[in-house]
Amino acid sequence: MQFARRIEEYDIYCFEEPVAPDDYDGMKKIAAMTSIPLAAGENEYTKYGFRDLILTHAVPILNPAPFLNGGITETMKIAALSQAFDLELAPHGDQTINVTIGAAIPNVSYVEYYPKEYDALWNESLDYRLTIDNDGTMSPTERPGIGFEPNYEALNPHRVK
Repeated sequence: MQFARRIEEYDIYCFEEPVAPDDYDGMKKIAAMTSIPLAAGENEYTKYGFRDLILTHAVPILNPAPFLNGGITETMKIAALSQAFDLELAPHGDQTINVTIGAAIPNVSYVEYYPKEYDALWNESLDYRLTIDNDGTMSPTERPGIGFEPNYEALNPHRVK
């Protein structure tokens, strides 16, 4: 709570995961004493967990992680919940899937971006890499699906035999 008070003057967009993911009472306490919107949810794995998080009325920005919570289908269900409660959605994790999800959901406020240096193997494992445009935005590919295929040449040395 002291930290939140100290950073309010800097017009912080959001305060992500300020307490343990299942500490709903802690989120309510922090939300009540700061003007900084809370963001949480990267450690919620189902629409039911997000329902419970939403019902705290403490977190206006939800961070589902499609790589962890059941993929695009479950994330779209979570997105529908967020829309029903007029909340922002900011998918957590690598932009590979999240840019496509962001393009399909009207209440996505931002998408995290992991530079190629973050995970060299992940960067090489796909046949295409999204980049940030000069204006600070990213666009999904024009390719079908999520726009990526595995780069088997890069992945073959890591196969378990």
